[in-house]
Amino acid sequence: MTTATAAAPKSEAAKSLALFGGTPVSTKPVPFMSTALAQADIDACNEVLKSGMLRAATKCAELEERWATMTEAKFGMTCANGTCALQLAYEPLIRPGDEVLVPAWSFIATVSMVVARGAIPVFVDANAETFQMDARDLARKVTRRTTAIACTHLYGCPADIDAIQAVAEKHNLMVIYDAAQAHLATYKTKGLGAFGDVVTYSLYATKNLATGEGGIVTCNDEGLAREIKLLRSHGESDKYLHESIGYNYRLNDMAGAIGCSRLNRLEEQTAQRRRNAAWYDAILAKIEGLKAPKTTPGAEAVYHLYTVQLELGRFTCTRDEFCKALNAEGVPTATHYPRPLPKQPALSDYDNEDCPVSDVLATKVFSLPMHHDLSDDHFRIVEEALHKVVNVYRG
Repeated sequence: MTTATAAAPKSEAAKSLALFGGTPVSTKPVPFMSTALAQADIDACNEVLKSGMLRAATKCAELEERWATMTEAKFGMTCANGTCALQLAYEPLIRPGDEVLVPAWSFIATVSMVVARGAIPVFVDANAETFQMDARDLARKVTRRTTAIACTHLYGCPADIDAIQAVAEKHNLMVIYDAAQAHLATYKTKGLGAFGDVVTYSLYATKNLATGEGGIVTCNDEGLAREIKLLRSHGESDKYLHESIGYNYRLNDMAGAIGCSRLNRLEEQTAQRRRNAAWYDAILAKIEGLKAPKTTPGAEAVYHLYTVQLELGRFTCTRDEFCKALNAEGVPTATHYPRPLPKQPALSDYDNEDCPVSDVLATKVFSLPMHHDLSDDHFRIVEEALHKVVNVYRG
């Protein structure tokens, strides 16, 4: 959550803000996310506990099959978490020393696992409207050493897949899509599993489909699926028969059972997220200086996050000051992300130039509460708080 110190009030109007002693719009904060288990999820987990079969077994297999079908992929493989999913995807397709085109604007795992593979990340800037990888910048940054593209479907919105695949086909590049935030998103009516060489998902506790920790890898090539399965479990093709070096990246059946149970509700919850996003769009359309997120043409987003841009030139405050004022009114916010990946200390050894859009986004964006349990009253609070803060800080 944003913690920056807000500017002191400079007017009588500013004193109306809860941040400066005024009465908040709501003394009970709007929930930023909804992560509670339903009784059905608990019962499903208990059945596994009672069976004593805690390792990856029938429930993980069920989740794999159902997820592959729902995302229009041929093969699905569960694993320990989304970061493991990326490692399992990268290892068969990327060699140490390869250049891999990666997003400058994303969560670090997409890029850090490229580095962990021994490859060289080359940062691609974001589209200023959709926040997704900019396909024009992608095309400019291909070199003779480039072998792959690692592209995030950020905030639950698919990237411009046609444009990315066109670059990949022109230069014979592999494409790995990180869909950690994009469960059940579609592109031109197709599931994300239909595209690229591999797609990875996270099942972390706050994701649209969550098991606490967990991940899924999907692909459409049988040989590649077999290689990923071997990597996931010590290269073991039969009991104590190891064809290759691998890892212990398996999921467990308790998480698998929770995932299967929650999957029963995911389509309706996704539809509710889309309705909620439309409600936010309508609210922001009435407030000058706040820009609603735009989706990639042809894409249908699932709104893991609803991320807004503050047009700084219209206000007398910074993004962090604006968010702190909103928080005090009962509307929690979060910044996804406070700095672009080329500016992360862990990635400072790599090229960090020519990503100006990402640099600007780091100063402008913030996320409002987004989940399937938002109520009419929650939206009333958010709308009133936004107007209140905007009216004080408008330039």
